[in-house]
Amino acid sequence: MIGLFIRWLILTVAIIFASYFLDGIYVRNFFSAFLAAAALGILNALFRPILIILTLPINILSLGLFTFVINALLLKMASGLISGFDVRGFWTAVFGSLIISLISWFLTSFINERGHVEYVDYIDLKKKDRDRWE
Repeated sequence: MIGLFIRWLILTVAIIFASYFLDGIYVRNFFSAFLAAAALGILNALFRPILIILTLPINILSLGLFTFVINALLLKMASGLISGFDVRGFWTAVFGSLIISLISWFLTSFINERGHVEYVDYIDLKKKDRDRWE
């Protein structure tokens, strides 16, 4: 449960950063960003899989780039639901969803399911016989 809350806070921080980077995204206060993160999370959980399946032929033809349009649409939908969160323009929504996705992905990659910071060392070398490393 704590992991979900930390991911929610990370998404909130990503929305605030996107509002600082882009002129077309406006966040009134932290609470508005917090509610926008909740709305965006719910919209992504409910509608994104359906939209991905419905637009699969277009997504295949565009080599997956149409996913950016879906993310922008969901960001615009979230801005329509929350009164202190406003996204103006299609390209602002596209670049805003890209910034939010990258920041959120990067920060959540360090959080495990329990909400703890986790660093995984993928290279695990062990010395075997006769000075050989495996």
